[in-house]
Amino acid sequence: MSGMRTLELARSISDDLVALRRELHQYPELGLHLPETQRRVLEALEGLDLGVRTGTGLSSVVAVLRGGADTDGDGPVVLLRGDMDALPVTEQVDVPYASKKPGLMHACGHDLHVAALVGAARILHAMRDELPGDVVFMFQPAEEGPGGAEPMIAEGLLTAAGRPVDAAYAMHVSSSEYPLGQWFSRPRELMAAVDRITIRVTGAGGHGSQPHRAKDPVPVLCEIVLALQTLVTRTVDPFDTVVLTVGRIEAGTRDNIIPESGDLSATLRTFSAETRDRLIENARRLATGIAAAHGLTAELTADESYPATINDDDEYALGRQVVEDLFGPERFTVRPLPEMGSEDMSFVMQEVPGAYFFVSACPADDYENAPDNHSPLAEFDDSVVPDAAAWLAEMAVRRLRAGTAAGAGAGAASAAV
Repeated sequence: MSGMRTLELARSISDDLVALRRELHQYPELGLHLPETQRRVLEALEGLDLGVRTGTGLSSVVAVLRGGADTDGDGPVVLLRGDMDALPVTEQVDVPYASKKPGLMHACGHDLHVAALVGAARILHAMRDELPGDVVFMFQPAEEGPGGAEPMIAEGLLTAAGRPVDAAYAMHVSSSEYPLGQWFSRPRELMAAVDRITIRVTGAGGHGSQPHRAKDPVPVLCEIVLALQTLVTRTVDPFDTVVLTVGRIEAGTRDNIIPESGDLSATLRTFSAETRDRLIENARRLATGIAAAHGLTAELTADESYPATINDDDEYALGRQVVEDLFGPERFTVRPLPEMGSEDMSFVMQEVPGAYFFVSACPADDYENAPDNHSPLAEFDDSVVPDAAAWLAEMAVRRLRAGTAAGAGAGAASAAV
């Protein structure tokens, strides 16, 4: 079976993949422009028969592998993705390959993702004569913001093989919650959409000793914060999951000065576009109404950052089957509920059916209390890198053999047997 072959190939290059991961970990970069990371990815792909191009507006890498068994050149196309960016976090993990850049850290494990995707490219390159279609490898900057998937799509990612992508897959490591090596995901809703909301309240400044001669935005902002919480609990069905968090409130320069204006910033996380639109409009009405009641004005702006990440039913079923075939049924757990974090792989999965899976890289026995992703204390065990590479490669092999999107449902199931 292909599963045994992909796993054997992954383990045969494990040392190289771990070395790449540790090198990347020492040199983290932020955002859309990752020149050092891009260079290391290009070096890691050297010697492979790939069509490689780099982004123009961002430090992306897109590599296309042509399957040798696709004699007509019209076989299916599978996309595999690995995000590359780090976080503005000061590392507090005592490892010999710790970050050499003060204030920057691969605290979310994207260095493992890059190494796994390079591994998948090497595995599939070794199997290319057997592949009845093409594979697109998506090395993506700025998942942590401002978002790299959308500009990569705009630069032609989904037609990089010369015809549209039929299915797309991604995985993410976790530093806590599940024991080392455990895979988890769920059908349908997996991660929420996120909007960033800003409300500016404008009044009239004055001296702190004479508040009656001013129009103070501070108590109005406080009222709006409390009212936003009630807005969620009293206008949204409790089974329609919504999280609204006010993370910043800012006004004034000194304790005896009433400021002219003040701002708050919040994130709104939803799974339903209808609920999102209704809540934003209700929040706008609430803020302007509260401000008007005090003789002030309020202006709300909302920027949709990432859509919800929704697993396609057939692609999720294939992903689960691949985990169970490669590693055993006991290594997969169905996540009971979606999580309210967000992920810009959702832009790809809006365009093509796809699946997104997690694997625990937590080295601690007490995994439930281990530091979470994004923590300066987050640790990731290298042993999951070859497993992740094998999963990505096997997903491509089986999906290509399953055929075009029209036949993927039945084909994926039969290929997984």
